Amino acid sequence: MSFQSHDDYQIDMRLGEGWHKRNFLTKVIIPSFFKKRSGSHLKPSFPQLRSDQFGITWIGHASFLIQTHKHFILIDPNWARWLKIIKRLRNPGLELEALPAIDLVLVTHAHFDHLDKKTLRAIASNQPIVVPEHVGNLVSHLGFKQVHELSPWQTLEHDGLTITLTPACHWGARLLHDQYRGFGGFLIQHNGKTVFHCGDSAYFSGFREIGDRASIDIALLPIGAYDTLSGRDAHMNPEEALKAFQELKAKRFIPMHYGTFRLGYEPLDEPPTRLMESALKKGLQDSISILREGETVVF
Repeated sequence: MSFQSHDDYQIDMRLGEGWHKRNFLTKVIIPSFFKKRSGSHLKPSFPQLRSDQFGITWIGHASFLIQTHKHFILIDPNWARWLKIIKRLRNPGLELEALPAIDLVLVTHAHFDHLDKKTLRAIASNQPIVVPEHVGNLVSHLGFKQVHELSPWQTLEHDGLTITLTPACHWGARLLHDQYRGFGGFLIQHNGKTVFHCGDSAYFSGFREIGDRASIDIALLPIGAYDTLSGRDAHMNPEEALKAFQELKAKRFIPMHYGTFRLGYEPLDEPPTRLMESALKKGLQDSISILREGETVVF
């Protein structure tokens, strides 16, 4: 079987039709200034796991702490209170100081809500970090022991873990001039079980390819920021995420990328409601775990 390349899935960067008819500043940014942050830090609880189990803790947005019986892995860690002028509206589920020693850090792409340098500098403690190609120079000076850059479908073996970068339908530029940066999701394989973190993605045919390539137990899929400022089809809506889950042939769906930063016009609480309504219609509601920030669930 042949798989399409990374470049085949970069979204069209042209602004969508009618993008200028709404004002993101007055509709979203300014009202968020006056909205009180919600959510509390939970007391960390990291259970003893069997060798065939994963512990999954949602920190908020796309940030997860993944636990095995001998590893702690952070994905897209972001404890920022602001993304420039975009306010964080829900607190991280755990305090940064409450984290255990982190063995490996994964960053899916260079966007500010996924690659937060201040957070990465705080957690860097001579461990490796894995990023897509051409993103290494953004993190190389932050205190990590090694920086591994992966291209799509490239794999890294690390202390019994197999980490694979998967394609996504998105883009990787941090600023306007660096469109060359890579982007993607991660397959995390350990002792016969697999977690898939999608990163950011619009819906695309590549989900079926990923599901054909790996047997996925837990899929962490984005469901928010679909009513975009730019009008681009840059993120999945809840119905598309559910379709992606089915095409991945995963066993468990944990939604993410909603409720923390308001990055689209849709209300903060709309994505999980739409997701569960769609799942009920398809009989998939028992396959979905909506996590509370800071809560650890074992699978």
